[in-house]
Amino acid sequence: MALLLRWVDRGSSSLLYLVVALAPLPLGSIEPATIAFWCVVLGVTAMVASLLGLRRPQRMFIGLVAILGVAYGIVLHEQLSPHPWFASPHPIWKETADMLQIPIEPSVSIIRNQPWFAIGAPLAALLSFLCGLIVCADRIRAHQLLKVIAWSGTAYAIYGITLVFVDPMTMTLRVRLIPLASTFVNRNTAAAYFSACSIVWLLLICDRIRRRIPNERIDWSSMGVNFPQLVSVQLILPLMMMFICLLATFMTNSKAGVGLSLVSFIIGVVAYLYRDLPGRRGVFFAVGAGCGVALLSLQFLAGNIVARFSEQGFIDHTRLSLYRSALRMIADRPWFGTGLGTFAWAFPAYRSADISSYGVYDRAHNTLLEVAVEAGLPLALLIVIGWLVAFAVLIHGVQTRRRDRILPAAALSVAFLAVFHSLVDFSLQIPGFAIVVFALLGAGVTQSFRTGT
Repeated sequence: MALLLRWVDRGSSSLLYLVVALAPLPLGSIEPATIAFWCVVLGVTAMVASLLGLRRPQRMFIGLVAILGVAYGIVLHEQLSPHPWFASPHPIWKETADMLQIPIEPSVSIIRNQPWFAIGAPLAALLSFLCGLIVCADRIRAHQLLKVIAWSGTAYAIYGITLVFVDPMTMTLRVRLIPLASTFVNRNTAAAYFSACSIVWLLLICDRIRRRIPNERIDWSSMGVNFPQLVSVQLILPLMMMFICLLATFMTNSKAGVGLSLVSFIIGVVAYLYRDLPGRRGVFFAVGAGCGVALLSLQFLAGNIVARFSEQGFIDHTRLSLYRSALRMIADRPWFGTGLGTFAWAFPAYRSADISSYGVYDRAHNTLLEVAVEAGLPLALLIVIGWLVAFAVLIHGVQTRRRDRILPAAALSVAFLAVFHSLVDFSLQIPGFAIVVFALLGAGVTQSFRTGT
């Protein structure tokens, strides 16, 4: 029986690694059939993974996932049921029936049955977090997950860079002046993904250097003398991999992706070295030094991004108008929204005159606003609370963990990148990126609590 359980645990961890590595491959897994497949695989992983290694705080997060799942279930019921418990039907159905002079069964969703097709992406994210939480309660598997994310991200970065410089049809060299997107449809999502992989590589490098320091705390006064001894040939390969992922990030030409990646670098390194820094003064010095390095990197390595900031500024006024329109949509249907996955159909009635008539807006370019538009304010508020709890636990892990501090530090920096990028875009709505982020988030949360020796 012990041997069987061991093989089952290995199988569950292997399935999680497989999903995390392959989710970005089929165009970011945006097709419903692909999302359904990943949900099935992640569901099987969650069912066969052992709960024996979980402690009480870790099991409480399983309850929080269940609460969020029930909340999504209630919203789904209200939007699909012909006889909802709480919500009132959308008035568009009565208006249509009166116009056509025929009886039409009303619905809370403006597109009948559309929520069935839209529930797959948030379900995949929840299952990915749950699998990361359970499987990565074992510290060895948590470290393996970090390496899977880092190496798979490098492979996709090499593939994307190759597509820019090599014609796949004739296998000849060429240079195309287009942003890099690799296996993703959207370059901004690609920027967030490669930024996350760069952060993981950077922290793996920091962890390898830190392990060569025998003292419990770093003696910063002697670091300048001892630093050449800490750097070894073994760091060359991780440095190259990090540079490849960072190059792919810069080649996406994404303002938000590159800017947030540099901020996340600072957060990741400061979080990892938090217990080694000499008090608040050390933290402020580390943040200041990181900001200086980030600005120099932006100036000398990302000239295309600096040019975009100079031409377009920091604020996209079209998106501000888009957000104002989304707020009017929320005000009209605050409790259960217009229906999951219906933003593209509900938005034209609220489209502001400030927005150009060119193009179709099928996303709110703000994940939180889009959730509130489609599913209502209560669910959006519950999601915000969940993120705040996760961030609080990760900060607790950074402050308290001595061993394996890299795991909450990596999860904290990548989660910061993903959340703030999704406030100006829709990266977390792409399953190929969200599965990776939520698996790492689950690993970071479960490793934020002290474990026995």
